Amino acid sequence: METISRTLGRSGIEVSALGFGCWAVGGEWQDADGQPLGWGKVDDEESVRAVHRALDLGVTFFDTADVYGTGHSEQVLGRALNGRRDQVVLATKWGNVFDRDTRTLTGTDDTPEYARRALTASLRRLGTDHIDLYQLHLSDADPERAAELRDVCEELVEQGLIRAYGWSTDDPERAAVFAEGPHCTAVQHRLNVLQDAPHLVELCERLELASIDRSPLAMGLLGGKRRGPLESGDIRSTPPAWLDGFQEGTGAEPEWVAKVDALRDILTSDGRTPAQGALAWLWARSPRTVPIPGFRSVAQAEENAGAIAKGPLSAGQSAEIDRLLGR
Repeated sequence: METISRTLGRSGIEVSALGFGCWAVGGEWQDADGQPLGWGKVDDEESVRAVHRALDLGVTFFDTADVYGTGHSEQVLGRALNGRRDQVVLATKWGNVFDRDTRTLTGTDDTPEYARRALTASLRRLGTDHIDLYQLHLSDADPERAAELRDVCEELVEQGLIRAYGWSTDDPERAAVFAEGPHCTAVQHRLNVLQDAPHLVELCERLELASIDRSPLAMGLLGGKRRGPLESGDIRSTPPAWLDGFQEGTGAEPEWVAKVDALRDILTSDGRTPAQGALAWLWARSPRTVPIPGFRSVAQAEENAGAIAKGPLSAGQSAEIDRLLGR
């Protein structure tokens, strides 16, 4: 089936067409002002079981970051992959600085020296000797500095510490700076049925990069998180300015809920859940896409992985979605 596997950009690395994002399994953390940056409380044992279940269902790509849970996500993922590291393609990110004792984001560091230190720490937490995809996590980093970091990544490839690299950014011009490096193979960016990113998709197709799709379920809106307040440790409970679709105290914004409702019949076609339909849209969007929905439970892992067997939406269904959304 078309969606069983994808090639990770121009690296030649094969991954499952569905990856799993490990932000939520990092648990609660915050910025210096106390703004929650996690998804609420998490059960580490359930997280490990969910990773194992995903592996059993054919998911081979896992994406995390050193800052998720201020190192906790990497630790949990490393524990879950102990003895099975050779079965997966592992991605993480760097650029944020944090205090592990207080689980607080304290700043950023875009120096080449920090990139090397951060990689060493990530390798230790993940329990591995190499990262398959190493990604700059500073979406608005200075392009000239990014060019230096791209060159550092090339050196890390030569040293066998990473296999490929990319940039997590929603800016096509910045992504193109990294893409000049021969071992750059991906751009991680926001993409979902409600929030298309045509310029970045075009860039990925033109330069043979993987489109690693974060927020594929629109921070849960496409997976059923619709109304009502969220727990206090959940980033969506007091959403920062960049987080669309949620408002403080009341959960999902009504106009976003209305958009999801308008698409429901198409997304749930052929026995899909809304989340599975949203993933199917991404696979239909481009042969370069690799969505990475988050998860915190075995049930979520099973539902997301269940989308693989159902494959992408048809061209007609995708066109109808564009018509309904007026684009």
